[in-house]
Amino acid sequence: MSQQVKGQENGTKTTATKATETARKVRGLVKMMYGQAHEAKGEGKPVAYGMVGSQYDEILRAMDIVPIWTENYAGLCAAKRVAQRYLVKAEADGYSNVICGYVRTGLGFEGLRKELGEVPDAPDGGMEMPNLMLGSSYACDPRFKWFQASGHYHETPVFSHDVIMPPVDADLDQVKDYYISYLAQQLKDVVAFSEKTIGRSLDKDRLWEVIRLSDETEKLWWQTYQLRKARPCPMPSGDHFNAFVPGFFMRGMPEALDFYKELYAEVQQRVENKTSVIPHEKFRMMWAGGLPPWHTMWMFNYFEDFGAVFVIDTSYRPFEPVEVPSKITDPVEYLAWRAFMRATHRYEKAKRNSGNPDVELILEMVNDYQVDGMVMHATRSCRATTVGQLHLKHLVQRYVKVPGLQLISDIIDLRDYSEADWKSQIDSFLETVASANPGR
Repeated sequence: MSQQVKGQENGTKTTATKATETARKVRGLVKMMYGQAHEAKGEGKPVAYGMVGSQYDEILRAMDIVPIWTENYAGLCAAKRVAQRYLVKAEADGYSNVICGYVRTGLGFEGLRKELGEVPDAPDGGMEMPNLMLGSSYACDPRFKWFQASGHYHETPVFSHDVIMPPVDADLDQVKDYYISYLAQQLKDVVAFSEKTIGRSLDKDRLWEVIRLSDETEKLWWQTYQLRKARPCPMPSGDHFNAFVPGFFMRGMPEALDFYKELYAEVQQRVENKTSVIPHEKFRMMWAGGLPPWHTMWMFNYFEDFGAVFVIDTSYRPFEPVEVPSKITDPVEYLAWRAFMRATHRYEKAKRNSGNPDVELILEMVNDYQVDGMVMHATRSCRATTVGQLHLKHLVQRYVKVPGLQLISDIIDLRDYSEADWKSQIDSFLETVASANPGR
């Protein structure tokens, strides 16, 4: 099969061909992010290591702390196929090869930096030495310990805050106040730690400004993805796994809002003109679980060679808009309310139906985006997104007869990946999808 993908410096195909012009601009934004960190460090301004989805993004922006998103950097290294040297270094320093690939890449980078006495040759100049590090319990356990483990390589103040949500069967009216209060206090502790570390106080008016910009950006991003329901699909997941970057790593920045304004306009025009991702869209796929294989994103184009387009995705997706009560006048408390409402958005619906909010999300997407097949990615080093995948698939299939495929590799580590196995599995899966959709 033809893979219309340009190789990286070493000639290896990695990235997916983009359908939209806007998505192609993300690489420049990524360079800008790391460039800002290098510039800030040179000017004596604070730089922080941070973790995506930890609810403190707007706080850092409001305090003029330049964040370095360590998970994003690991993904960049994987896309450039230069991560292996960092993985090997981390393992040589005693970290198991089943620990998160993001973590091992980050710790390996730091280990080499200490060993060499300088930043190793790395994409975009590498990660600057941070002034503070903010861990988090959100999503998985390694994020709580990662930055503490960095203490083997440098002495940088670390604070890890707790992000908890109630179980699905909880009575939200009874537990809501407790959980929101707990989340708010954790974020206030992040503020106190940051203020003490950099010697500067948070301006709450400034934080409100950043939050409003962030919310506007998130809403526009979400509206853009509603346009992907069109047939033919105007924008594939190969574009999404670039286009999510401003939404996740540039929250509260005007550049992020400008990006989604441009993306919305382009996708809307593609819908109006019935511009398709490929000449003949036969099947509509969903990325239904797991983090993507950053080292092998051309895989999306391999599906397209068979007429299959990924029209929607559950990973790194925008949040649906929520309305925080107007009585909330403290911006930090607003962040806690927003996080709680986003996380529990489908709890009541799940109680009435499947019992699982993730199942409810996939069922909505299958219906709204007219999905013909689901693809999941199991990774040995990411338990948080892998454990329960097959159970989730089986639960979904109780309600809709949509074929599903689970591919296995890793988010970073190429040693857990077989191109031949993947192609064989994809070929067989698409035959199943075709059988389930005769006449396409």
